[in-house]
Amino acid sequence: MNYIVMDLEWNQSYNGHMGEHPRMPFEIIEIGAVKVDKNLNIIDEYSSLIKPKIYKKLHSKIRTILNYDEDDLSLGRGFKEVCSEFLDWCGKDYIFCTWGPMDLTELQTNMDFYYMDKLPRPLKFLNLQSIYASVTNTSGIPQSMSKLEKAVSEMNIPENEPFHTALNDARYTALVMKEMKAKNINQLYSFDLYITPKNKEEEIEVSHNNQYEYISRGFRNKHAALDDEKVTQIRCYKCSKKVKTHIDWFANSPSSYMCVGKCWMHGYFCGKIKFKSVNNNYYVHKTIKPIDKQGIEAIKQKQEDIREKRKEKRHMKSSN
Repeated sequence: MNYIVMDLEWNQSYNGHMGEHPRMPFEIIEIGAVKVDKNLNIIDEYSSLIKPKIYKKLHSKIRTILNYDEDDLSLGRGFKEVCSEFLDWCGKDYIFCTWGPMDLTELQTNMDFYYMDKLPRPLKFLNLQSIYASVTNTSGIPQSMSKLEKAVSEMNIPENEPFHTALNDARYTALVMKEMKAKNINQLYSFDLYITPKNKEEEIEVSHNNQYEYISRGFRNKHAALDDEKVTQIRCYKCSKKVKTHIDWFANSPSSYMCVGKCWMHGYFCGKIKFKSVNNNYYVHKTIKPIDKQGIEAIKQKQEDIREKRKEKRHMKSSN
């Protein structure tokens, strides 16, 4: 299996939302990628500019970061031709690697605009931005995601070429991928959620990277999802045995829930539910990961803070 480290550049409406096409808010204007072998060495490259069909004038912010202009893009080829060529170049046995999840989302949005065949599901990919944050974070405290330029600098990778051309950024991403020396990188995959499961048969349930992951079919609302036993049940991330919660599910934000469970054999773990709204349906992305005592205390404190804020709101309403 090869790794396809991909980067895209895209343009948007020069006039903001008023000039935006509803089916394609961002139009891809360049695809760049490198093919990386099992030893994380670059063995091939792909690069092509794309002649825009919707947004022919570069947005002012896009213009400032790119190393080419409308004249260069006018010499490019159509998206459908380039994308088909790129997917053929990828081969049969590969996994996409990107710096953040947006490139895959925009690739599929543009493919849908031209009514191209869907990418195979379920679609695994390596979110190298997230993996980098995990590998380099030694404090245990959640960190903000690093930009590619920052990661390249921190890894002391020579900056011989300018950023913000798709091929150069793909090369830099591949070099960061190799330099950060992530263990068992094949197990660090994420699932692309551009297309969500339509029914129970398509639901995703898997254990990998020392965690359990579940992606549900759609529910009509959050309450219907939380009433489903599979959504809220807690199983050990390692042995899959059903266990009781140590801290019951509570709303951490309008779109997420948290809990803590304990397996007598494998210790404590944190459960997280995130909701994704698509076409008036709600999908659940649940993960269960190990957690230490410090993490449990942090969750307890978060739960208490949320309770106090609710009390304050109720008090303010009653006093008014």
